[in-house]
Amino acid sequence: MTFANPGYFLLLLPVAAYIVWYLLRNDQSEPSMQVSTTSMYAQLPKSPLTWLRHVPFLLRVAGLVLLIIVLARPQSTHSWQRSEVEGIDIMMAVDISTSMLAEDLKPNRLEAAKQVAADFINGRPNDNIGLTIFAGQSFTQSPLTTDHTVLLNIFNSVSCKMVQEGIIMDGTAIGDGIANAVTRLKDSKAKSKVIILLTDGSNNRGEISPLTAAEIAKTFGIRVYTIGVGTNGTAPYPITYGGTIMYQNIPVEIDENTLQQIAQTADGQYYRATSNSKLKEVYEEIDKLEKTKLNVKDFSRKNEEFMPFALAAVLCILLELLLRLTLLRRIP
Repeated sequence: MTFANPGYFLLLLPVAAYIVWYLLRNDQSEPSMQVSTTSMYAQLPKSPLTWLRHVPFLLRVAGLVLLIIVLARPQSTHSWQRSEVEGIDIMMAVDISTSMLAEDLKPNRLEAAKQVAADFINGRPNDNIGLTIFAGQSFTQSPLTTDHTVLLNIFNSVSCKMVQEGIIMDGTAIGDGIANAVTRLKDSKAKSKVIILLTDGSNNRGEISPLTAAEIAKTFGIRVYTIGVGTNGTAPYPITYGGTIMYQNIPVEIDENTLQQIAQTADGQYYRATSNSKLKEVYEEIDKLEKTKLNVKDFSRKNEEFMPFALAAVLCILLELLLRLTLLRRIP
């Protein structure tokens, strides 16, 4: 057994001083009265209560000692395990341009991407993962975090509404999306740093070209995996007309050549996802590729063991009060 706060054992010194004080002052503190002689009491048997008069003091001292042990936080260290910790830093860059509403993936490209990405995040509990979104401009939705519950809540709220409502410009700024993710990863101390970029179009907005952004990523040792999402040919795109949703087939225009060059420049890979199942396979493949063992160590799993001592301390204090108020009550 070990103690998390052993410094509290210094409180035993005042307890020891209290015991010494009790021993020295006990006889003087007992109530008394003067009589001419006690010879007539000499042969009388002593009451058992005479021998019990020190019990409340002993119970009080025991309670104080037990409380000090509780404050020192006793812990068990009998369970030893082998731990292999794997983890990397990942920024996910997701296209939210209005074309991501196309329904060649179900229910649409963006929702399919969110569902598969959520499974990917849940499968990597040791990773720092963040989220960048981009259309005609790029923004960080979540910095790197291991709090995946918060990250998933943010991810679930991502939609194309910001673009539809004109809050951000429509379009596809792939270079800005990569650059934004790089700013979140460049100072990372992780052995492996990765950007997973998902888009359904070609770069037509932004201040930084995709290949320049890829070069910057490579400079900081960041790998970039690119995913082109969308079927071949045309895809049904929802249009609201007079309160009715109608569908128009729009051409699928993914700049695969640029996405391949980005991945090649930044030591990553390019993938094409033409269906929900294919998109899931892409993330599974990336998950297999990006496994970096950070350290292997032995550790002790410590369990808090204060509860028995706390219960014993409470019992001692209650017994002391009970005895002082009943059998060993002193008058005056």
